[in-house]
Amino acid sequence: MMDLEDRKPWGVGVAGLGTVGAGLLSFLDGNPAFAPAGGLAYVSGVSARSRSRPRPFDISGLPWFDDPVALAQADSTEIFVELIGGSDGPAKAAVEAALKAGKPVVTANKALIAEHGAELAALAEEMDVPLLFEAAVMGGVPAVKMVREALVGDEIHSISGILNGTCNYILTEMEATGRSFADVLSEAQRLGYAEADPTMDVGGFDAAHKITILAALAFGCAPTFGAAEIEGIEQVELLDIRMAKDLGYRIKLVASAERSMHGALVRVHPTLAPLDHPLARAGGALNALFIEGERIGRIFVQGPGAGAGPTAAAVAADIADVIAGARRPVFQAPADTLAPFDPIDPSKMLGRAYLRFLVRDEPGVIAAVSETLAEAGVSIESFLQKPTEGAQGVPIVLTTHAVAESVLTAAVERIAGLPAVLDRPRLLRIARI
Repeated sequence: MMDLEDRKPWGVGVAGLGTVGAGLLSFLDGNPAFAPAGGLAYVSGVSARSRSRPRPFDISGLPWFDDPVALAQADSTEIFVELIGGSDGPAKAAVEAALKAGKPVVTANKALIAEHGAELAALAEEMDVPLLFEAAVMGGVPAVKMVREALVGDEIHSISGILNGTCNYILTEMEATGRSFADVLSEAQRLGYAEADPTMDVGGFDAAHKITILAALAFGCAPTFGAAEIEGIEQVELLDIRMAKDLGYRIKLVASAERSMHGALVRVHPTLAPLDHPLARAGGALNALFIEGERIGRIFVQGPGAGAGPTAAAVAADIADVIAGARRPVFQAPADTLAPFDPIDPSKMLGRAYLRFLVRDEPGVIAAVSETLAEAGVSIESFLQKPTEGAQGVPIVLTTHAVAESVLTAAVERIAGLPAVLDRPRLLRIARI
């Protein structure tokens, strides 16, 4: 076994000292020789917005940099770790500075990689240094390594799953407690599961960043965040959660990427999964993912998607890869060959759906809804009418057989205009996985 004094020291500059940054500093302090390749990692400098902010780890003995760019460029920084967050601003400037200085970069920043991954990959490959981001997707679950390394010998057709723990927690608690979205969101913010501004999470953007990264790795293309179709959970009501369960489903925020000969479709939206489906069983803040390939068939993984321990472990794994000298293209193919994927028009996709209408309790309403759907070519699979105490009208819920989304949405628009319909119809997709 190699003695500590024989190991090569690696100075790690850490920018961003939030939950993950503090977890990483604590880990490196207690495990400097964790890398199996024989290196010795130590924190050579830190940077954050506030030097005096209370933290679970004492930083008073560490070199402090007010500017993360200066930390990235410092001679003492041999590996730059970016945990600032955000797609632009200081995070992007510091990562670019590190790469231009020929320093390996490890980041947990999914927004940065999803929105600027192609240009950063080109810079990293031009400077012949690694750009690693295992911690950007699913925290401690090695989803990035699975897709980029373990499955490189297969052709991946689709990836789908639960990639945002905040949304999963909210939906799980709404079902378990019978409380509204607003009430559970407030609790999630008090517990630290949701930010003061929860838009990135509940709006579906966080999950969209992550599935954009996985799609780029799986399909060998440039990250194309702007092409993602995104719908969050803000409009999911307790009534829908209850009705879906009565029909044998549970509502989850599902991120998916699938490709065909016509291109690729990347989307995030609330989805009904059968109660016995693995995604439906993933409760609380868990993340879960299906990967389907030509040769491997279907793989399912599940685990914690955030938190100091799991995410810091993923960052440390990337640091270990740098020390070991592991090298490969950032997104499967060389950066100069990457191109955005050809987006598929989602309106042409076939799928089953859940429809909920709030209508007046009067004769002929159900017949009018059914006839409108039939005239549009939408076939009903199941039907549920369940009067709700205190409601202004009667909710009717149905599920459809597979139909083109353009056909379905046109039919729903016609139903919305019926005199007996009291509120905007609710449309949710049913999982095809």
